Amino acid sequence: MESTKHCFVPAIQQRIAQVVVGQEIVVERLLIALFTGGHILLEGLPGLAKTLLANTLANSIELQFKRVQFTIDLLPSDILGSEVLNPRDQTFTVQKGPIFTHLLLADEINRAAPKVQSALLEAMQERKVTIGNET
Repeated sequence: MESTKHCFVPAIQQRIAQVVVGQEIVVERLLIALFTGGHILLEGLPGLAKTLLANTLANSIELQFKRVQFTIDLLPSDILGSEVLNPRDQTFTVQKGPIFTHLLLADEINRAAPKVQSALLEAMQERKVTIGNET
């Protein structure tokens, strides 16, 4: 059976190909993950345009894009967000972290502490985040 593409998919692929050359299969798989609500793990040596590809994909379909560089000192709240005390009225407000975006590039996940990795994986699986009393 022949695969049917929507008319906008080739246009997206063409826009990305103007910036990132020779990655047609990766682009197709990124689009599949995006349109099916999935996640994708890009692995490769430094300099192979993984960040550029994710950023270009987001820009080509006008999605909000954020990148988090995972390090050993990163905390779960650095990704998810936290409650911040407003000193004027002594109330807490939720400060959302970078995970609240359309497309998140989590760079060097293997360098993060297990608690941070767990927080990211839980948010990916559950598709929701609880900060304080707010979900």
